Amino acid sequence: MNAPFRKYHGTGNDFLIISADEPVSDRAELAIRECDRESGVGADGILFLGLEERAQPPRVDMTLFQPDGSTAPMCGNGARCAAEWGMDQADTERVLIETPAGTLRGKYTDTAEFDSSGESDDSSVDESNVAIEMTTPTFDPERIPVEADEPVIEEEIEGLEVTVVNTGVPHAVAFVDDVDDVALEEIAPAVRNADSFPRGTNVTIASPKPDGDGYRQRSYERGVEGETDACGTGAVAIAAAARRLGLTEDDEIDVQPPGGDLEIRFADGTTMLVGPVEREFDGEVSLETSAAE
Repeated sequence: MNAPFRKYHGTGNDFLIISADEPVSDRAELAIRECDRESGVGADGILFLGLEERAQPPRVDMTLFQPDGSTAPMCGNGARCAAEWGMDQADTERVLIETPAGTLRGKYTDTAEFDSSGESDDSSVDESNVAIEMTTPTFDPERIPVEADEPVIEEEIEGLEVTVVNTGVPHAVAFVDDVDDVALEEIAPAVRNADSFPRGTNVTIASPKPDGDGYRQRSYERGVEGETDACGTGAVAIAAAARRLGLTEDDEIDVQPPGGDLEIRFADGTTMLVGPVEREFDGEVSLETSAAE
């Protein structure tokens, strides 16, 4: 038995999208097998999505399984891909994304600002860019979680000076002179698995862009257990940490991971992640488990 999928990527962060209605008996096993870039389709995760088209706006229920078989409560670029999928399926310009980290509002970028009804009088949309309203960044140690009595701001953990923030998932953010000079795959695992983080953490490094407008980004993701071409929650973590440290007062911050360009917008108590989403191709995966084979 096979299940159809669509392959999407958001700024290089790539995902297989499979309907939540497909009879997948072991989602973790499927993610481990098909996310493998040598023996499977290759992806940073599988998004199992359900769609309630009659809701206003339509609702997309999102569950992310990562390449190691674990689940993640939130993924910024994954949510943007889910929003693109939902808007395409429902032929609409905005959707709600239900995640374990909370309900997120998604839209094409040139629509009017988010409102409670989801309605917009603006008929001009840019369908090449998708915006998702992120969970509010927090430096509260209990909510990250991190073993500390107060926010961890520019403190050394496993040899790396980090500021720790939760943007739906935890991130240890380090600002460096040049992200290209850092051996991320070598230094990140110790921080990712440090005793300070009871559930582990993502590790994100940032350096000023050459033109001084925003930051370059590299992220080592928990659950992927390696560096990814982009990380939406990591981009938001960089912007939030930069503002907390007084490095910028901007409400719109450009962040450039290896896969492209993202923009983080802070306005009226909301945090938005904006960037391109692309549908790469469609295919099918086998639902037979390793045990059955």
